[in-house]
Amino acid sequence: MMTSKFTHMLDLQEVSSSYGAVEALHDVSLYVDEGEVVSLIGSNGAGKSTLLMTIFGTPAASRGNIFFEGKQLRGVATHNISRHGIALVPEGRRIFPGMTVEENLIMGAVSLSAKDIEDVEKIYELFPRLKERSRQRGGTLSGGEQQMLAIGRGLMARPRLLLLDEPSLGLAPLMVKQIFNIIKKIAKSGTTILLVEQNANHALKIADRGYVLMNGRIKMSGTGEQLRNDHEIRNAYLGGG
Repeated sequence: MMTSKFTHMLDLQEVSSSYGAVEALHDVSLYVDEGEVVSLIGSNGAGKSTLLMTIFGTPAASRGNIFFEGKQLRGVATHNISRHGIALVPEGRRIFPGMTVEENLIMGAVSLSAKDIEDVEKIYELFPRLKERSRQRGGTLSGGEQQMLAIGRGLMARPRLLLLDEPSLGLAPLMVKQIFNIIKKIAKSGTTILLVEQNANHALKIADRGYVLMNGRIKMSGTGEQLRNDHEIRNAYLGGG
């Protein structure tokens, strides 16, 4: 497997990917260092979700390099990428509605062992509401509870890097605040996070660094604070002011 000198935990170098004849990402370069929360913001259709899916190999990158801890991910089968220590919590949650909360969590485990049962208890500590509903079917949960379940299932793989795709989508403001507080807790526990979000204000508040994606290209980058205070960003994504 091709390797590079391990400078960044995740390192995308001039990555492009397409859906059929339509190129969705154009020479995207970004990096995530261990322990960071990095937010990727942009309007609907900018290519944010495509970028996360390209890291996971679907669609496959047509050009460029994707390194994780110095190992080349481009060309690695999607089902093998999680074994490298990366977990993706997809947009739309995609829980199993007919399974209980606990069964959903166990589905996120790499193997079924006593250690995985201990991990379920750790998820319940992070999400007490899920423990209350552990025997309830996933499809009967509220949208916010389903998002908690999706994040918890992702954490069951014990990832070093967690990719979160639009975790606040469709949630009430109070639940959005709660979800972002949980993301901060996850980061403080030592998990590195790459966050894709349309809610730019919340995303940049918790970000060490951020990138702005427009039409499949990186247009701007900086610390979370720099981007929140940028006049152009405020007008385009933060409602001006």
